[in-house]
Amino acid sequence: SIPLLQDGQSKSITLSQVQIASLLANAFYCTFPHRNATHPKAEYCNYPTINFQSLFAKWSDQKEQKFRAIFHYFQVVTEESTVPRGLVTFSRCHMSTFTDWRSCTALLPKLYITSEGLIEKDGQGMLQVDFSHNLVGGGVLGNGLVQEEILFLINPELIVARLFTEKLGDNDCLKITGSQQYSEYTGYSDKFQWTGPHEDKTPRDEWQRRHRQIVAIDALNLKYPKEQYNMKNVHRELNKAYCGFKGDDNTHPDYYPAIATGNWGCEAFGGDPKLKALIQLMAAAEARRDVAYFTSGDRYLQMDILRMYNFLKTDGITVGRLYKSLESFCEEIRIYQKQPSD
Repeated sequence: SIPLLQDGQSKSITLSQVQIASLLANAFYCTFPHRNATHPKAEYCNYPTINFQSLFAKWSDQKEQKFRAIFHYFQVVTEESTVPRGLVTFSRCHMSTFTDWRSCTALLPKLYITSEGLIEKDGQGMLQVDFSHNLVGGGVLGNGLVQEEILFLINPELIVARLFTEKLGDNDCLKITGSQQYSEYTGYSDKFQWTGPHEDKTPRDEWQRRHRQIVAIDALNLKYPKEQYNMKNVHRELNKAYCGFKGDDNTHPDYYPAIATGNWGCEAFGGDPKLKALIQLMAAAEARRDVAYFTSGDRYLQMDILRMYNFLKTDGITVGRLYKSLESFCEEIRIYQKQPSD
C-alpha cells in the first residue's frame, strides 16, 4: 500500500509517472471506496477527496475545460509513443524549529518583479509556489479554478498528492519534484480555457525527474481582511512561507534556486498583496533565496511593491527591524479599531 504523508511528519514518496497514471485512472473511475465518506469520524476525514465524482456532478462550462485538460493527460500517458518514463517525488516537510524573527539579521533578497508572465512559464528552474489550500489541490475536482487548480490541471500528476497528503498544518508544506506539464491554457477562473497540448522539454535529473519543483503553501483564508493585521497571523504566515522556502540542508545556499511567486494568499483568500509580498520577501531572505514576483497583470501593484522594496533595500533594513516595524503597525491598527466611531 502507498504510505501516507501525515500531519507532523517529514516524509517523501517517489512514484513513477506510470504508477501515477494508474492511480489517477482509478480516481477517475472512483475506485477508492474509503475516500467517499467525509463525516468528522471518517478514516480519511482529514484528507482531500481523490475520487472524481465531484467533477462529474453539476456540469458547467468550466468543468468541460477541466475535462479537456484531464482527457488530454490520459491520452498522452496511454499512447506507447508518448508514455512518460520518469519519476515524481512528493515530500511533506514539517518544521519543528522556528526562526526568531525579531533577531533576524538577514537583508532583503534580490527581487525581480513584473506584471507580465506566469510562474509556471517564466519561473522555469525556480522553486515555483502553489498558492495552496490546506487540502492540497483545493477545488481542482470541484468548481475551483484559480491559481492552484489551474496548476494541477496543466500538471495532472499533482492531483495524486490528494490520495496520500493529510491536511497541511501551520508548520507544514508539500514539495513536488519532477512533475510534467501536459497542457496550455488561457484565462483565469470562469475565463479559463484549455488551449492545447504542451510538449514539456524540461530536462531530467539523475533520478529521471523533471527539473521542476513546486511547493504548496497554504495562506490563511481570512473571513475578515482586518484579521491579517494581527501579529499572530503575520507570524504564522512568515513561518509558513519560510517552511516552504527553506532549502535542503545538504545543499549550499549559493546553489538554491530563486523563488517564483506572486499574490499568495490574496484574491479568494482575502490577503493584502503588499503585506503578503513583504512577508514572502522576509521569509525568502531568511531562506537565502532571491525572488521573482509575478503580479498577474497588475502594473500598479508591481510599482507599489517595487517602491516599497527599493525604500527598504536602500536603507539596509534587516528582517528583524522589519518584523519590529510590523509589530508597531499591527498595534496601531489594533488601537485604531478599538476607538469608538463618530
